[in-house]
Amino acid sequence: MVSEKNSDKLDQVVARARLAAQQRDQGYRARALKMYPWVCGRCAREFTRETLQELTVHHRDHDHENNPADGSNWELLCVYCHDNEHSRLEDSAFGDAAKDNPENEDATHRPFAGLAGILDSKK
Repeated sequence: MVSEKNSDKLDQVVARARLAAQQRDQGYRARALKMYPWVCGRCAREFTRETLQELTVHHRDHDHENNPADGSNWELLCVYCHDNEHSRLEDSAFGDAAKDNPENEDATHRPFAGLAGILDSKK
């Protein structure tokens, strides 16, 4: 038999657990997982409940505060594609080394320049 004091504590624990679950469901990850199929948007890898922890929600505009109810700022990416996406963004901040180097503007070496003459002389 459960005492009234223990019953009240149990009710409080259950109420807190339900509230925590509801708050998690309101989070953008839970909403995105309900809204979209469990497939990586880049590599098309499919996920199950056992592997779902490897599927992340990527914010397309990189603003984690921008969470519209329609999910238009989200896409599901596996952890590998998500890391790659953020690495590309970081790398782009450094620019294109080939374009930034004035020495690379025009190539001066023409390795096949005399090839036509050599081939013509063999005819």
